[in-house]
Amino acid sequence: MTTRLLVTGGAGFIGSHYVRTLLGPGGPPDVVVTVLDALTYAGNPANLDPVRDDPRLVFIPGDICDAPLVDQVMAGHDQVVHFAAESHVDRSLLDASAFVRTNAGGTQTLLDAALRHGVAPFVQVSTDEVYGSAERDAWSEDEPLRPNSPYSASKASADLLALAQHVSHGLDVRVTRCANNYGPYQYPEKLIPRFATLLLDGNKVPLYGDGLHVREWLHVDDHVRAIEAVRARGRAGRVYNIGGTALTNRELVGLLLKECDAEWDSVEYVEDRKGHDRRYALDSSRISRELGFTPATDLSTGLAATLDWYRAHRSWWEPIVVRRARQA
Repeated sequence: MTTRLLVTGGAGFIGSHYVRTLLGPGGPPDVVVTVLDALTYAGNPANLDPVRDDPRLVFIPGDICDAPLVDQVMAGHDQVVHFAAESHVDRSLLDASAFVRTNAGGTQTLLDAALRHGVAPFVQVSTDEVYGSAERDAWSEDEPLRPNSPYSASKASADLLALAQHVSHGLDVRVTRCANNYGPYQYPEKLIPRFATLLLDGNKVPLYGDGLHVREWLHVDDHVRAIEAVRARGRAGRVYNIGGTALTNRELVGLLLKECDAEWDSVEYVEDRKGHDRRYALDSSRISRELGFTPATDLSTGLAATLDWYRAHRSWWEPIVVRRARQA
């Protein structure tokens, strides 16, 4: 039996990787995919080029806040994996309105349509940032949400709206909260591709504050495997953390410098940003115990492969960097 899967934000970094994986040689044979994507600054149709001609893929340009369009698209599907989001902390500090509109309002629009048409499970893809800063230990899924930026607050709102739809109306909602992702096709405003593209061009890279902020890093291959495990075998109303390898930002920059044959004089320290959490740490035992998922890509191997991809794909990222420089 064929599963008709709606993937929102499927032209973005993680969403497109998920689509390419599903439609690739190791993907499930019984899935057809519709991508709904507004193609804002980080959405790139070229991210789907490897599967562009696959007859199992339909691309629909559109906004998840467009209720009539969402209702029309939702009606022809069985399940939803929801990636679409405004997703950059610094941008949210400058203007939170787009984040509230898309991340909270757009998610509710999708949830309402999914409920009307009986489309489930609804996988809400979220972030570890909803927990706020972990002073010690690691956050479990039962930890109260304490977001500290407009971005993380809007994602926390989306999570709560999704879980409320499950409690109030019985919709099969499953939430994933992942660590920082990295890998090919990531928009160059994010830390690893931004630093990689700067270093590959011989430029300096900025390091916030003292560089001792701690983040967990997860290769996008592992993230999409985890999401697929949740879609296929997860439980309704359940939240699943997806953690990675913990490093200080300074440690990560050291690895990137090494991969790019650069020295520490390529680093300039800059003032820490507002809403910058000190430490993220996820307890991922639930997804391991219940769904048998563990990450497979170690950080050193994943980083080396990612840097190799950016070296080999200047034609993908250079136009983005030039366009961003003109807009600055």
